[in-house]
Amino acid sequence: MNHAFEKKLERYADLIVQVGLNLQKDQELLISAPVTAYKFVRLVTEKAYEAGVLNVLTDFYDEELKKIRLENSSEEGLRVFPDWKAKGYIEMAENNVALLNLAAPNPSLLRDTNAKRVAILNRTSAEAMKDFSAYIGGGKISWLIAAFPTVEWAHTVFPELSQEEAIDKLWENIFYTTRTDKENTVALWETHISNLNKNADRLNQNNYKKLHYKGPGTDLTIEFHPQTKWISAQFTNDQGIPFVPNLPTEEVFTIPVKHGVNGVVSSTKPLNYSGTLIKNFSLTFKEGKVVDFTAEEGYETLKNLLQTDEGSSYLGEVALVPHNSPISNTNIVFNNTLFDENASCHIALGRALSVCVEDGNSMTAEQLREVGFNESMIHVDFMIGSDQLDIDGQKEDGTIEPIFKAGDWV
Repeated sequence: MNHAFEKKLERYADLIVQVGLNLQKDQELLISAPVTAYKFVRLVTEKAYEAGVLNVLTDFYDEELKKIRLENSSEEGLRVFPDWKAKGYIEMAENNVALLNLAAPNPSLLRDTNAKRVAILNRTSAEAMKDFSAYIGGGKISWLIAAFPTVEWAHTVFPELSQEEAIDKLWENIFYTTRTDKENTVALWETHISNLNKNADRLNQNNYKKLHYKGPGTDLTIEFHPQTKWISAQFTNDQGIPFVPNLPTEEVFTIPVKHGVNGVVSSTKPLNYSGTLIKNFSLTFKEGKVVDFTAEEGYETLKNLLQTDEGSSYLGEVALVPHNSPISNTNIVFNNTLFDENASCHIALGRALSVCVEDGNSMTAEQLREVGFNESMIHVDFMIGSDQLDIDGQKEDGTIEPIFKAGDWV
């Protein structure tokens, strides 16, 4: 490991602690990470203690164990989730424990695994963790998803390279897209977040009643409630501490009216959902619900995803991302939603985000439903943006204004 790489890795750890999680003195931190990331977890742990945290907890996992379970467990066994784990996560959230999830998915892990069995396991986990997911969706605690490259992931992104070259190339692009290839990383992020907030402010000032998306295979209209708001990916937790839950991030987003989505939309990048790639798919919406869908690859996985629960066939997020952005400009399909969603305008099936509603975190479930809030155990982003996407906004008085032309802000 050369000195230049070590410095970038250290800046990446600093970014996670100082900007992503914005850890506070005497706070606790839980790190969920693959076993292969143990060295980087040690570095982040050191940085966290330097920031004054009280304690760092770790929850290591191995994706291969998930595959072994899916291939060998009984169906009854796939429906089991440890109650103590679900309760433990809730207890940590109630005590303001920050959560770091180091994501290192193998996009092809479950390609040949029975889609029905995968759906059962996913539904079991989502059901058990739905109360904790409300803490995440509402931004009540500080949480962060950041990437850690693995050989399996790197190989799907750069199949023509050797394992070592692919890992190096993936790290290089992670550093570039998170701005940790520059020495003034934290300052760059402060400016970046400020610019994202300005974009959100402009959208809120215009208060669009609906957006109309037009592009290859896409002709979609999405409606909004006046009480919803556009925000950037900088949240403020219940203690008043700002944090950035995704590194990298290039989006501003809000939630649609549950029954206010109509038309057809086509994906522009593959969706990696729980170890299976869904490619070249389209969804047809009527009064908010997916009434038809197609997929060249991963059809059964998409079908099971849409059937997770009542809300999984409705939208819970609408995000605007310019085509001219660092991730998009790499011209790489990362096969990882954390990156691909920040290279492209995207929408999400499933659970809406209460942070996108004025006073949403203090509203009852019934009050949220009145503003068109969608409830679901899942929240799955997929990419619909390209350099051929146009988006028009319609105001309450019927005035129509262009927002995106050829994939970028007007």
